[in-house]
Amino acid sequence: MPSLSPSRRQFLSSTGMLLLIASAPGARAAEHSGSLPWKPFAALPPTTLPGGRWYVFSPEEARTVEAIVDRLIPADELSIGGREAGCAGFIDRQLAGSYGSSERLYTQGPFAAGLPTQGYQGSAAPTRRYREGLDALNKHTRANFGGKAFFDLGAAEQDQVLKDFETGKVDYKPAAGFFNLVLQNTMEGFFADPIYGGNKDMAGWKFIGFPGARYDYRDYITAHNQPFPLPPLSIAGRPEWKTGDK
Repeated sequence: MPSLSPSRRQFLSSTGMLLLIASAPGARAAEHSGSLPWKPFAALPPTTLPGGRWYVFSPEEARTVEAIVDRLIPADELSIGGREAGCAGFIDRQLAGSYGSSERLYTQGPFAAGLPTQGYQGSAAPTRRYREGLDALNKHTRANFGGKAFFDLGAAEQDQVLKDFETGKVDYKPAAGFFNLVLQNTMEGFFADPIYGGNKDMAGWKFIGFPGARYDYRDYITAHNQPFPLPPLSIAGRPEWKTGDK
């Protein structure tokens, strides 16, 4: 029989080599015997800040934000509230980074009134918007509720104040925009990876059944309409993954 042509011989030999490599120990992710085929934080790791302190908010600002997030996401029989979930701490840490200063955004003029779907159209960075908005909020409550700050009001009064800010019924022109900013950041803090300071104990993920940052679902992709049997997983991994000084 005629010998194989060089091109066909090369193709068969290269295919055989690929099969050999694929069958080698450790080549198949499903059979890695507990060792991960990647290292956490190998590239572009999230910038994390230690908890237990405020980086941007003053004590009064922090108490105000904690009160706001607890009314936007109140605790009930299904889940913890926004304050316990760490939403205020999440916002504070985000403001301490590039988000708070808008350093990755173009903030020069000219400015024009945008559509509601286009979001904020202005030069003020989120940190400034928070400082001005929280100051306006507490000035409004002190002027209308016997000198009380927002965090000293009852739940019903707090809800009414937030509704008035949402609909722009207060003497502060950016009130609705400020309300939407806090609402957006609160939702982000409740559902973002816990490594960023919110979503304590992955309560937000457990609430909606999100499995978290798992990299391999091959054993479950055919299990349609069935609850995922494993607990959610953070970017930070599991405590048992950390050894030594890591």
